Amino acid sequence: MSFRDDLVQICQEFPEFKFEFRFKEWKTDFCRFFQSQINYNISKTSFSLQANIYKGKKSYGFEMVNPNKDLLLEKIEEVKKIIDRLPEDPDFVDLEDDLTKADEKEKINNIEKIPLAGKIEILKKIAAAVEPYKFNIFGTFVANYQTVYFVNSNGLNKKETSSPVMLNLKAVHKETEVTVLETFGGENFAGFNLDSFLKNLLPKVEAADKEIVDVESGEYEVILAPRCIGEYFDYLESSMNAASLDTGRSFFEGKLNKRVFPESITLIDSPSEAEMIRHDYNYDGHIYKEVVLIENGVFKNFLVGNYYAHKLKMKKTGGSGSSLIMKSGNKSLKEMIAGIKHGLYISNLHYMNFINPKETSLTGLTRDGTFLIENGKITRVVNNLRFTEKISDILNGITEIENKNYVVPSSSNYGTFNIYTMKMPHVKVKNFKISSSTKTI
Repeated sequence: MSFRDDLVQICQEFPEFKFEFRFKEWKTDFCRFFQSQINYNISKTSFSLQANIYKGKKSYGFEMVNPNKDLLLEKIEEVKKIIDRLPEDPDFVDLEDDLTKADEKEKINNIEKIPLAGKIEILKKIAAAVEPYKFNIFGTFVANYQTVYFVNSNGLNKKETSSPVMLNLKAVHKETEVTVLETFGGENFAGFNLDSFLKNLLPKVEAADKEIVDVESGEYEVILAPRCIGEYFDYLESSMNAASLDTGRSFFEGKLNKRVFPESITLIDSPSEAEMIRHDYNYDGHIYKEVVLIENGVFKNFLVGNYYAHKLKMKKTGGSGSSLIMKSGNKSLKEMIAGIKHGLYISNLHYMNFINPKETSLTGLTRDGTFLIENGKITRVVNNLRFTEKISDILNGITEIENKNYVVPSSSNYGTFNIYTMKMPHVKVKNFKISSSTKTI
């Protein structure tokens, strides 16, 4: 009997409780490279269980590493002794009860498809391509294979398999330490094309081998790289979640079906985009459905899971904000840059923190390649800058959107190193507020 079967059996053996389980089997092949050399390669497997036990409106949650049935039964006996003394959640109604299943097919195991020797060969070619410009490469090349089982006392018994890949590569100048970034992410490694990867990377490397300057604080016309606008949307996604609406922290409170941004902006949460990491279910085990969040500037939907659907009497939407896609526009990147007399190209953002989530105000730094644009051309490297802005002002300041979008991967560096993807274009923004220079690259 598998541990998944044990979880189903436990749900039946304790009728006085309701159980909610998320059991994850996770394998990774994690390659780190440093100064164009392999630093280390780690392959490991781990098992984890997230569990919530409910008795009426009282609940107890916990996590277990390398769980088995005996350990779980011991924990349930501990919970029996304390759960009656816990406070009630008056808003709890029930666990997820939609048993609809996705097409739960096994996926290609990218750990097997991209062995270490294959990774090394790709990295050697990239290192050789940047060497003439006096650059080394640093970063990570990761392949995961993971299965999540969703089991609860309402009969939920679902499985989701994924095998995400991420190449996160920074080219660093050996003398000036100017850094530029190029990435690949998704589940279909057949979509990786080394020539295309280098075609995107090498112009950044060439641009980074220029004079380094500071710029004054003030408002600038800027080009935000896809990763940048994606990170702003990622932060804004918290305001689109029903939890933030419930706690009064949502920028979108009272704005449903109202225009909040320019008509050119459309954002969807789509779990089935072929180039991206695809998802079958949200955190509750509800089937992951495409959700239109912003349509032609109009805010259309909150992301609503099971708990807040009951509490706020809202319809469950099924999305979780893990697959954000911004609709492309009608300008080429070259045209966008050519239209700027004095501005900035910003490649990446770092160390962002909210000042006021409801106002969408935050602060952060530029990173991995900030460049001065003069008379329609990238001319010099700029030291990293600090900005203090409102995401809402940035989006309302968008004047042009690129005519293509790019898959941008990101990861959480804790626990099981989850990998996510979004799909974003370059955008041009007016009046972007730079508060100071860091005086450093």
